[in-house]
Amino acid sequence: MKRLNITATPLDGVVRVDRAIGRDTRGAFARLFCAEELAACGWTDPIAQVNHSATPRRGSLRGMHFQYAPYAEAKLVTCIRGVIFDVAVDLRKGSSTYLHWHGEILGGADGGAMLIPPGFAHGFQTLSDDVELIYCHSRPYAASTEGGLHPFDPAIGIGWPEPVSEISDRDLDHPALTGDFQGVIL
Repeated sequence: MKRLNITATPLDGVVRVDRAIGRDTRGAFARLFCAEELAACGWTDPIAQVNHSATPRRGSLRGMHFQYAPYAEAKLVTCIRGVIFDVAVDLRKGSSTYLHWHGEILGGADGGAMLIPPGFAHGFQTLSDDVELIYCHSRPYAASTEGGLHPFDPAIGIGWPEPVSEISDRDLDHPALTGDFQGVIL
């Protein structure tokens, strides 16, 4: 039985994943990860890390983060509580959608997720209080290969849906893109 419904987005390789949620008198059941079904859309590596984030305040922004090779990673981002605006930015040099972004609203009740392949920056804004996310990563985190984009860089022009209530100094310190940026080479 197919447990995941995969929908393409305008960015090649980024897909929305909606889960079939089984419900009965006992409650609900949903499969969070299925290697067989996700292989069809590019996830072929084992899960290297599973991370959890909790963000208490609506309007908070986290991102835009990415990893350079050899730790460039795929992420399966699932909002398990609350609602977020989840964003991916294509950093793959030579891609037809290079420096384009796409956002999806993900909420805990609908079982939705976004699969973001290697070569993309990722971030999100909370659209409710008390948000929790689960991230599956295809590579372990390596501080020496991390990168970031300024979340308000006009060269990218992400349309954040709400005023920002919280953002870290670290995320604000990411530089705006310059002509020196070479993208992510995989």
